[in-house]
Amino acid sequence: MNFRARNQQNKMPEVNLIPMIDVIMTILTFFIIMSMTLSNFQSVDIRLPGKGDGKGNSAQSNPVQPLLVGLNVQGQIVLESGIADRPQMIQKVQTYLMQNPQGVVVLNADKDVPYENVVQLLGVLRDLGGDRVSLAIQ
Repeated sequence: MNFRARNQQNKMPEVNLIPMIDVIMTILTFFIIMSMTLSNFQSVDIRLPGKGDGKGNSAQSNPVQPLLVGLNVQGQIVLESGIADRPQMIQKVQTYLMQNPQGVVVLNADKDVPYENVVQLLGVLRDLGGDRVSLAIQ
């Protein structure tokens, strides 16, 4: 007794892909989450600034004005007191850095000055002030 229809015997069996993809994605998600929790997560220990009492200390409440050193198109060094030559600039920067231990020297060069001149002057200032020399941008 054969109750099946003959046309069903000739069909190829079908594989349902949607449930299989769901199972694969679930397994993949599980392994991703497990690998993230089991891996050695390295973090950087940083001490963030606190709220403080709002009064601030004297160094923060009275910041030191930076010493501005300019370089114009003619290649002249311009200080706050006017145009100076290189020895005068060196003397002024050394005096400023000795009087202001937290002070910063800022080089403000004209945009048309050749890059070589800016780098040379920045090198001289770096030799005098180390990490307390900045280059101003406009």
